[in-house]
Amino acid sequence: MGNRNSYSKTDPDATFMRMKEDHMKKGQLKPGYNVQMATENQFILFYSIHQRPTDTRCFIPHMERLAAFSLPMPKTVIADVGYGSEENYLYAVGEEKEQRFDFLIPYGSYMKEKMRRYKKDIRHASNWTYEEQDDRFICPNGQYVRFKKYQTKKNASGLEQSFKIYECEDCSDCPLKTSCTKAKGNRQVHWNTIWEELKAKAQKALEGDETSAVYARRKVDVESVFGHIKGNRSFWRFSLRGLEKVHTEFGVVALAHNLLKVAGIRLTTFLTKAQNKKSWTENMTFFRPTFYFGDLLDSPLLLILIKHTP
Repeated sequence: MGNRNSYSKTDPDATFMRMKEDHMKKGQLKPGYNVQMATENQFILFYSIHQRPTDTRCFIPHMERLAAFSLPMPKTVIADVGYGSEENYLYAVGEEKEQRFDFLIPYGSYMKEKMRRYKKDIRHASNWTYEEQDDRFICPNGQYVRFKKYQTKKNASGLEQSFKIYECEDCSDCPLKTSCTKAKGNRQVHWNTIWEELKAKAQKALEGDETSAVYARRKVDVESVFGHIKGNRSFWRFSLRGLEKVHTEFGVVALAHNLLKVAGIRLTTFLTKAQNKKSWTENMTFFRPTFYFGDLLDSPLLLILIKHTP
C-alpha cells in the first residue's frame, strides 16, 4: 500500500477516508481522494489529487507539483488551520533560510491560545516565566524547572524534531501538582524550540493589520469554490476510478467552474452597461426639449458632455 494504510478493492488507488457526508453518524469510512486546490479571486489556478486523508501532509506535495509547472509561484500562501504544522512551516521558510513564500497559516492551537482560559492554565509551560540567561522556567509554585537533556523524535510524517527536556526540582509537596501534571514524579517540559519560533512567526504574520484582512478573505475565495462545485453543481462523487482518471475528471469540473465564472462576470458587466445605457437614454429623453436645435447638438462642448454622461 506504500505510504497509505488502506485501499479499496473496487478502486485500488482510492484510500478509505471519513467523509463529511456521514448520514449514519457512525464515522463510516468510504474510498475517496483528497482534492487540493489553489485559487485566486475564486478561479481555480491549480489542483492536485492525493491519496492521503489529512490536509497537513498534502501541502508540500501540492506545492511541489505547482512548482513543477510553468505557473509562477505565489508570493503569499493562505491556508486554514489544517495545514499548520512544523513541517509545512519549514518548507515555506526554506532549507537555506531563504523564504520560499510568505505564509498565513494558523497552527492547531492558535485560536485556543488567545482564550483567557488557556492563558490561566498552568499546565502549559508557555504561561510560565522563562529566564533566558539561566535557561530555566519558573513554575507557578515558584520552583525552578531546569534544562536536563536534549531529545530527538520522529513524527508520523518522518520529520525529525528536536526537544529540550526541562525538569522541576521537586514536585513532591506541591499543592498545584494535580492541576499541573498527571505524572507521578517531577513535572517535565518538552520544549520544541524550532516549533515555538515558527509559531511566533506565524502568529505575527496573522495579527498584522493588512495580513489579517487578507486572511479573512480566504473563506470567501476558496470555500465558495467548493460550495459551488458541490452544492450548486451537485458534484459529490467521482464517476471514474483510478488516480489518473480522477485527475482528468476533476480537471473537467475545474474547467467548467472557471468558464461559468467568466460567463458570470461578463453577464454582470453586460447588464451593468445596459442599465447605464438605459439610464443615459432616459436622461436624454427627459432633456430632449433642451436639445431641440440641431446646431446646439453639434457644438464641441455638448459632444464632450454627452460622451462622458454614461
